[in-house]
Amino acid sequence: MAATVRRQRPRRLLCWALVAILLADLLALSDTLAVMSVDLGSESMKVAIVKPGVPMEIVLNKESRRKTPVTVTLKENERFLGDSAAGMAIKNPKATLRYFQHLLGKQADNPHVALYRKRFPEHELNIDPQRQTVRFQISPQLQFSPEEVLGMVLNYSRSLAEDFAEQPIKDAVITVPAFFNQAERRAVLQAARMAGLKVLQLINDNTATALSYGVFRRKDINSTAQNVMFYDMGSGSTVCTIVTYQTVKTKEAGMQPQLQIRGVGFDRTLGGLEMELRLREHLAKLFNEQRKGQKAKDVRENPRAMAKLLREANRLKTVLSANADHMAQIEGLMDDVDFKAKVTRGEFEELCADLFERVPGPVQQALQSAEMSLDEIEQVILVGGATRVPKVQEVLLKAVGKEELGKNINADEAAAMGAVYQAAALSKAFKVKPFVVRDAVIYPILVEFTREVEEEPGVRSLKHNKRVLFSRMGPYPQRKVITFNRYSHDFNFHINYGDLGFLGPEDLRVFGSQNLTTVKLKGVGESFKKYPDYESKGIKAHFNLDESGVLSLDRVESVFETLVEDNPEEESTLTKLGNTISSLFGGGSSSDAKENGTDSVQEEEESPTEGSKDEPGEQGEPKEETEAPVEDTSQPPPAEPKGDAAPEGEKPEEKESGDRSGAQKPDEKGQAGPEGAPPAPEEEKKQKPARKQKMVEEIGVELAVLDLPDLPEDELARSVQKLEDLTLRDLEKQEREKAANSLEAFIFETQDKLYQPEYQEVSTEEQREEISGKLSAASNWLEDEGFGATTVMLKEKLAELRKLCQGLFFRVEERKKWPERLSALDNLLNHSSIFLKGARLIPEMDQIFTEVEMTTLEKVINDTWAWKNATLAEQAKLPATEKPVLLSKDIEAKMMALDREVQYLLNKAKFTKPRPRPKDKNGTRTEPPVNASAGDQGEKVIPPAGQTEEAKPILEPNKEETATETADSEPLEIGGPGAESEQEEQTAGQKRPLKNDEL
Repeated sequence: MAATVRRQRPRRLLCWALVAILLADLLALSDTLAVMSVDLGSESMKVAIVKPGVPMEIVLNKESRRKTPVTVTLKENERFLGDSAAGMAIKNPKATLRYFQHLLGKQADNPHVALYRKRFPEHELNIDPQRQTVRFQISPQLQFSPEEVLGMVLNYSRSLAEDFAEQPIKDAVITVPAFFNQAERRAVLQAARMAGLKVLQLINDNTATALSYGVFRRKDINSTAQNVMFYDMGSGSTVCTIVTYQTVKTKEAGMQPQLQIRGVGFDRTLGGLEMELRLREHLAKLFNEQRKGQKAKDVRENPRAMAKLLREANRLKTVLSANADHMAQIEGLMDDVDFKAKVTRGEFEELCADLFERVPGPVQQALQSAEMSLDEIEQVILVGGATRVPKVQEVLLKAVGKEELGKNINADEAAAMGAVYQAAALSKAFKVKPFVVRDAVIYPILVEFTREVEEEPGVRSLKHNKRVLFSRMGPYPQRKVITFNRYSHDFNFHINYGDLGFLGPEDLRVFGSQNLTTVKLKGVGESFKKYPDYESKGIKAHFNLDESGVLSLDRVESVFETLVEDNPEEESTLTKLGNTISSLFGGGSSSDAKENGTDSVQEEEESPTEGSKDEPGEQGEPKEETEAPVEDTSQPPPAEPKGDAAPEGEKPEEKESGDRSGAQKPDEKGQAGPEGAPPAPEEEKKQKPARKQKMVEEIGVELAVLDLPDLPEDELARSVQKLEDLTLRDLEKQEREKAANSLEAFIFETQDKLYQPEYQEVSTEEQREEISGKLSAASNWLEDEGFGATTVMLKEKLAELRKLCQGLFFRVEERKKWPERLSALDNLLNHSSIFLKGARLIPEMDQIFTEVEMTTLEKVINDTWAWKNATLAEQAKLPATEKPVLLSKDIEAKMMALDREVQYLLNKAKFTKPRPRPKDKNGTRTEPPVNASAGDQGEKVIPPAGQTEEAKPILEPNKEETATETADSEPLEIGGPGAESEQEEQTAGQKRPLKNDEL
């Protein structure tokens, strides 16, 4: 019995573990019922959400527009975002920040910072001494970094999504340009953290567009590869992407569609903004020429005038895309002087001639990186607002050599829809159809290190080594492990970008530092001293390039191995429980991989050719151990023995080194070995083979970031608090504006009501004059002192006025409710009286209501009639200006009391079973009661359910006895067939009376 109890304990522990896991999943799902995506463009952003019942919907902002300007206006006491900030760009251009994404992840000496100063000279940029980045200085007290400004925009996008979804949202997928490097991606993640968003993934905007295109054309994707080129020219940059669509076989979901990024080309400064700046410069030149003889100031020196010209240039570019010429006109451009000039499409194309020459550049870069030709491209699809310029389409069509350009995709919203589909796939709250996404690494990353080598006896020198970690156009997310074999003491290595020869000189300057991180390892020597008798398998560094394209060093370990005797009988209950849970949840297998989004990646499995055998001349070489995304159809490897303590990643090495001694060893069940050897004797079976035991020692890591230092935790906390304070201030401002609007609306509405007949009927002239005087005084106070009043003062003033008018409004509302309420009360009283009369007519033997119940109902009916008549009489004596005694709430209370009594009796009748009828010896019905009417005696017998009306009732007694009695005495059978026939004949042609029990 004790053994049985011990065997049941692991099962109970397993059940409790499963319950805990399910509860944890449910708690996680409770906060992730809706997800969002933000397509973060240079000029505007699109926000999309997915929630239960709303699949992939673009969010409308407060102005009911589908896209929102990425603009922020910052003042001392107020802040504007979106369309409100765009409207403030002309009134206060210095405090209105736009296109600030171009400054993310860049230091002050970057060429893009100088370009931003040239484009927007009204902004004052100072340098952050710690990070050498720039900050916007609105005033001596107001300074914001580009990450903080972006955090404000992301927080605003979340508020729009929450208002649209009507529930809180934290999970988001954010789009970034494909050419963003590590520093720029980390800057976006920091901004999202300031906004309180949980970023599921930073997805490249070209990948999001390709995903949206593939999701809506899933049926057209088959095993034949289809190569599609997406040409995306937005406001700030241009990206050309070559994508391959085809179906692949996955281990989790079978044949599923897949998109693979094959080639990417880009131009960081080619976009619609540069065209608008050229047009603005042209319009400024025309305006200066018109005022040349007036000795006026240059319009370029007036920030407000230049902001007006930029807005007009934006409109002009849009109009010229559909018209040959257009008239540019601005009222009061500067010094109350109007501006009007005609601009043709030819002039616009001449201004941007050098920009149009750069249009084919990204196409050639994409083809070169994909190692493909234009003949292999099936279709070229336009994305982005700037592709609507006719000259851009003309040059691109000539460059790609196709008959036409594809315009069968929403150029503005495709990226947002693809990103929100990815957000739903990554969220635990939704189940979507799998779509495999294989993104590509744009900038290669390698590891560099230096070690001592002995080229000649007694002569040692330093050798510099480079190992490619993530190659260009290789897939990600991906994990890789590099092993350092020849180090037994602390050492350093460097993580840098690889060959960037595909970038031009100017792009390299914009790119910034090509050195990412210096890694300093501490504790290597101590780990060797800790395990002196173990064989070292090297120092293993585990790298991860996650779904957002951000590189991280997960950990560094010192690995040792030794041979130990295997004794599985000593395996504990907890170990067995752990192995059982691991097998249930597919521990170490690929079943935990995501069905959608990215390919499943094995984490740390090493190559069997590395780590087990070292060539004599290559001792100490670092070994690259990588696993590409799983997409083959091979069978999984056989399961390992549960008692083996070596992790899965080291298993291939054990196989190779164990071939020398244990290739033919029998397994635990005593079966034949791989070579078919017979089972060993019992003595040999007890001697278990030695196995490898792996010991892992964590190595301390110190990282020195070289490209752009991240914000320290204390600085990040201060930024988060700063944004929260601004948000709280905005909410308080909205609350005050709401209180002021409510007060003003109440004053105007009440002043108008005082002249309406229904209000004059229930008020005296003195009362109306008093109310009117108070309202006028409050209106004057609101105009004179209301701008400085607090929210509390406004609410108190509104409460005072409402209290003054409460009696007047109450009398009017009561008189409006009287007709409806009194009519409903009369109907209820009439129906209740009819019900009571019917209940009293029920025969005594069928009666289901007691006398007390019927008396109680009768009393409630009489009391209600009496109350109504008395109250109406009393109300008729009162003047209309006095408080009424007939109140709608009293009428409702009387109706509820009466309805409660009636409902009680109805429910009793509904659930009470009918009393059984007593029968005589012949099985016939008894004589009806004396007080039964003739009509009741002649009623037709209602047949039971399922029996037709013509069917005769079946008699229970013996047929012979019944027939004998009938022949001898011929008794009268009231319920028999003969009686029923006679009754039917007597009552033929007469109306059937209503039975009492049918009430």
